[in-house]
Amino acid sequence: MHYSKIDLSKIVAVGHNDEYLEVLLDQGDSIECVEIPAPIEAYEGLQDLNDIIAEETLSLSATLAPASLPSARTPFVVKAVDSSLANSIGYDPEHNVLQLEFNNGAVYQYEDVNEETWEALQSSYSVGKFYNREIKGSYRSHRCD
Repeated sequence: MHYSKIDLSKIVAVGHNDEYLEVLLDQGDSIECVEIPAPIEAYEGLQDLNDIIAEETLSLSATLAPASLPSARTPFVVKAVDSSLANSIGYDPEHNVLQLEFNNGAVYQYEDVNEETWEALQSSYSVGKFYNREIKGSYRSHRCD
């Protein structure tokens, strides 16, 4: 078997439809969908891998905070979510910082997010749709990992 090191950090989510693996890529200012011919087993294998990684990284996301903010003392309220976009969402009410851990393990924080937006995100039917409609591009953000 031959192994290659690959960077999957831009992958936001994966899905499967009619013998194609659908991959959502974060292109910075937009999300791009790429279709790759693949059997359903490829998708199921990626889901299994994601579950393994999520178990290891979920506890780490609660302690991440940007160096420029004094929030290291204030833990984020972090909640695991059932979403094709994210593993968890978190919020620091003292500094109004929203944190998302995407399914690929990337952690982003968004500044100046009010508590009403945090509450709306938590109660939304789809974290991904809410994120794309209300969060992405609306707040200053940075990657934490």
